[in-house]
Amino acid sequence: MTTVLLPFCDDDVSQHAFELSTQLIRRTNGCVEGLFVLRRPEIMDGDGSMLADAHFTQLIDECRAMADRARLRFEAAAAAQDVKMGTGAGDGPVAIWHSLEGTEQQVVGSHGRLFDVIVVGREFGRGWLNWRMIFESALFESGRPILLAPMTPVSTFGENVVIAWNSSTETARTVALAMPLLTRARAVTVLAVEGWGVPGPKASEAAAYLGHAGVRATARTLPKAERAPAESILEECTRIGADLLVKGAYTQSRLRQLMFGGATRHVLAHAKLPVLFAH
Repeated sequence: MTTVLLPFCDDDVSQHAFELSTQLIRRTNGCVEGLFVLRRPEIMDGDGSMLADAHFTQLIDECRAMADRARLRFEAAAAAQDVKMGTGAGDGPVAIWHSLEGTEQQVVGSHGRLFDVIVVGREFGRGWLNWRMIFESALFESGRPILLAPMTPVSTFGENVVIAWNSSTETARTVALAMPLLTRARAVTVLAVEGWGVPGPKASEAAAYLGHAGVRATARTLPKAERAPAESILEECTRIGADLLVKGAYTQSRLRQLMFGGATRHVLAHAKLPVLFAH
């Protein structure tokens, strides 16, 4: 994974996500692009009346000030990680900064099509934007995998990987996109839960397939329990010290998960390790 898009704000979560992004690009002397979306204020406010010119200007100035602070923090994070600021590929990993006008949901999803992976910090930009909406826009509109970065720093990444195996198309696609990481991993566990998933290949068959591709994979099936499968998966990740979870997103529809809950929503809410998603 050579090119990384990182939606970025002036906060600690974004900085930790930058540090995680550098672990991706160091392996390939790649590039991480920090992105801040210059939000266009609506001409009409919530009650349908026109915004005053002074208010309109104030919103624009506030957004630009936030973009400036985010850029300064991005550049400081790059310096702290010994990543050069630049305009493209060079000797060693580089970081570039980009600001685009629009709405976060539209821009991240469309601009993200140019990158190998999009890194989204969990809870980044709190008070300014909705990180979940950005995550879902990137997931459904970019066609790229999304790496969810935890709110706190990670000491290792991609050495001990768990694949949440439910036999679905979404999981198969995510595994394929994760192959550059899986082939470098020290250990990969294909983890299933009894009674969870759709008809399809078993975890043992998935592990055998990965073995043919040079991945050091083993299979494990957890017994069915009263708690949700996602809880069991995250608990197992903690137990074995996993530093990356690979998971297909929304095998059930977003609406169904919103109403009844689901594995993707649970992982989004509770994961404390990096998670690679695709749909």
